[in-house]
Amino acid sequence: MKNDLSFMIDSRVSLYEHQSTYNPNMPLRNLFYISDLYKIMTRDENLYGRKLIQLPTPEFVVFYNGVEEQPEKKIFPLSDSYIKETKEVNLELKVLSLNINQGHNEELMKNCRTLRDYMVYVNKVRNYVSEADTTLEEAVERAIAECIAEGSLVEFLSKNRAEAKNVSIYEYDEEKHMAQEREQAREEGREEGREEGIEALILDNVEEGISVDRICQKLEKRFRLTKEQSECYWKKYGES
Repeated sequence: MKNDLSFMIDSRVSLYEHQSTYNPNMPLRNLFYISDLYKIMTRDENLYGRKLIQLPTPEFVVFYNGVEEQPEKKIFPLSDSYIKETKEVNLELKVLSLNINQGHNEELMKNCRTLRDYMVYVNKVRNYVSEADTTLEEAVERAIAECIAEGSLVEFLSKNRAEAKNVSIYEYDEEKHMAQEREQAREEGREEGREEGIEALILDNVEEGISVDRICQKLEKRFRLTKEQSECYWKKYGES
């Protein structure tokens, strides 16, 4: 049996998912997924009876192919989300993350041609979209054509060319957006830390009775500010 999220073989239910961005909340998401599946599987069972209801053994795997560097394999436990640590964890769920980017988990890629071919396709898109004067749509179309010619994902790309193209464009845009969001957050964090440093220097020097001119000189030197900028910060923090 299979659906969009899982498949079951020999009493083992496996939830496999692909991620192009780092996400430490996969255990919580998988907890919701498996809970929904177990509800469906046991809807005709007597949950209040004396007979133990047997459940298929769960397995949670994420295939990661984002541009942010990640280890070959990594376990994400649900217990990392708990606010308070306890000696015994009463509810645990572990997600195995496998990095499928080029040069990682080579034995897995060797034994799973579809996965390997998929990464060939993804890398082509990334390489072509980085070229000057190449649009994302052109890069995706070129990657699809080359993969078909080279024998990678031939059947899937031939039958689902339009869908694959649309999904690839969406996923790449999302990946790019997430990278921009992370960079913006880092910039905001650096700016916030810089602002706090400026405020601390001004207040500390005021307490020591250092003159305004000398404080502004320190600001200009340490934080590479102009004279006008240092005076503005003095008015903001020194005169308040």
